[in-house]
Amino acid sequence: MTPADDYKHMARALRLAERGLYSTHPNPRVGCVIVKDGQVVGEGWHEYAGGPHAEIHALQQAAAQAAGATLYVTLEPCCHHGRTPPCTDAVRAAGVKQVVVAMEDPNPQVAANGLRILQEGGIKVSSGVLAAEAEALNCGFVMRMRRGRPWVRAKLAMSLDGRTALASGVSQWITGAEARRDVHRLRARSAAIMTGVDTVLTDDPSLTVRLDDVEVHHQPLRVILDSRLRTPPQARLLGLPGNTLILTGEQPAAGAAVFGARVEVTGLPQVAGHMDLAAVLQHLGSREINEVHLEAGATLCGALLAAGLVDELVIYLAPHLMGDAARGLFALPGLERMQDRIDLDIRDIRAVGKDWRITAKVST
Repeated sequence: MTPADDYKHMARALRLAERGLYSTHPNPRVGCVIVKDGQVVGEGWHEYAGGPHAEIHALQQAAAQAAGATLYVTLEPCCHHGRTPPCTDAVRAAGVKQVVVAMEDPNPQVAANGLRILQEGGIKVSSGVLAAEAEALNCGFVMRMRRGRPWVRAKLAMSLDGRTALASGVSQWITGAEARRDVHRLRARSAAIMTGVDTVLTDDPSLTVRLDDVEVHHQPLRVILDSRLRTPPQARLLGLPGNTLILTGEQPAAGAAVFGARVEVTGLPQVAGHMDLAAVLQHLGSREINEVHLEAGATLCGALLAAGLVDELVIYLAPHLMGDAARGLFALPGLERMQDRIDLDIRDIRAVGKDWRITAKVST
């Protein structure tokens, strides 16, 4: 195989991995392609947690043709017993002669051990083909494995003059229907949708996934940050399909009884009367939450951004003006010098209906 072949087949494996975008949580999205004598003889992707991994699907399709073939996979094959047996055993048993991986698995249970086991079995291995693309597809899984917390993606909608709501608080709707459908796709790929209690009190949101063109495998966990346990039991989201987690600084037993069985109330540390945001994300990481979709007001979004806990911004820019009395995007007090600015790396700008979607990574 030439380097060009490696990139071509790994690109195909990544496209296969994307098919698990909405369904593999808490596992990573993985695709696999098996090639023999220049021909693809097997393909597969990880479809859902607890089901066969991508390599197993591809090996089953390739059958006897896997012997002497090259296997391309977007993430290092697992070498430990979890819900399924190790993929390294299946790869070796099939007689594969070479394995090319996009990236090594950051899971400490694997962490290059899968490649080592394959090498010890006489299989030629290499890694690093389209590694950045593979990591971007699994940004949440990688973040949780490396830092113990989820990837935080903040969704915001604003007018051309940077306003998110009128002075009265009215914000529906800043963007058009196409942009709102796009937001539901972002929600669907996330394991949790997080907001603050002030948004619950002001907007009474649903925070559910509602899509006609995408199979909804799960409703993300709804997470409310509520330091004084002010969430009303009659809030709309508490009665909708899916589960809700209220994170509070109060002793949870005192108020938890008023909520239904699908609502969990958990107490976490506070800092100066506010939720300890780092502790919040570490707690969500401990629950195997890979990606958090943040839909909140300027105060919570600003606090998370200032604390270095927002990884990505997805901003929908609507072609209208709302005036200087309207509400801004972030509450970021203390940015008084140019060197205090928060730098962004713009990754993508594209039209979504009549609006523009800007995707930016927060520089670290």
